[in-house]
Amino acid sequence: MRLSNGMRAGVAVMWLVATGAAAAGCSTTTDGAARCPGCGPGGEPSFPTSKPTVSTPTTPATPTPTNVPTPGSGQTLAPSDTGYVYIETKSGQTRCQINAQTVGCESDFTNPPVVNGEPANGVEVTASGSVRWIAGNLGDIPTTPLDYAIYHAVGWTIDASPDGTRFTNDGTSHGMFISTESVKVF
Repeated sequence: MRLSNGMRAGVAVMWLVATGAAAAGCSTTTDGAARCPGCGPGGEPSFPTSKPTVSTPTTPATPTPTNVPTPGSGQTLAPSDTGYVYIETKSGQTRCQINAQTVGCESDFTNPPVVNGEPANGVEVTASGSVRWIAGNLGDIPTTPLDYAIYHAVGWTIDASPDGTRFTNDGTSHGMFISTESVKVF
């Protein structure tokens, strides 16, 4: 079949239109504005950057002269999915991670022992009362700031006071009292 000049021109136009439509479908840009429900003014999602907080106990705790916390008193701190509770003392000078077996704290201690040629900045106590000094860093853990009060976390009682923080294992009564000036294991 022979096409006339007019038919050839019509076929050419149809081919150009089809080619242009196909090319437009392969474009790497799309006109319009991005929409992100719940996003901030710049169109970007916002993520919390602050540390999680916990409400303080409803009744202020009065420091007791005894070294043994009262069972059943105080707020319970919930563990993470991995079984840890992360706390920070009211002064901000000590951070700790607590699980059912151990309490490990990091601080700038006065006259700490030397571990692997470095001054220790961490100490760990087990539920059985064993202690280990560490030179290391807890990293960017999501701590809960404590007030001067009594708390409970994964089998430990935490008695936070202006003098330091006492961790007592509820099952064994072993633990430690920690401050930047000293660590006492019991």
